[in-house]
Amino acid sequence: MDQLTIKETQDKVDQWINTIGVRYFNELTNMAILTEEVGEVARIIARKYGEQSFKKTDLENELADELADVLFVVICLANQTGVDLTKALQDNLKKKTSRDKTRHHSNLKLKK
Repeated sequence: MDQLTIKETQDKVDQWINTIGVRYFNELTNMAILTEEVGEVARIIARKYGEQSFKKTDLENELADELADVLFVVICLANQTGVDLTKALQDNLKKKTSRDKTRHHSNLKLKK
């Protein structure tokens, strides 16, 4: 797949939902699905990078696929609530830059 902008990705998900997916699930359902998908990411992280061991059923799950599931549902929520994720991310980075420009550098816990 070619690289996509965030806007193109939002449009592609919307097209998929309206053709293959039939319609968006309501916002509450998508929020529950997002929580489930984040849990699947957490399960992989806990086993691959944490101290939990893998079960046979865990071995078929891939982090990239689960992260893509999270992204898909986030995009669905953005689309159905009218959020332009490009603008939202730009605004969020501006806020973080203003708020945190010295905070992390002065955090002794982050010193090597």
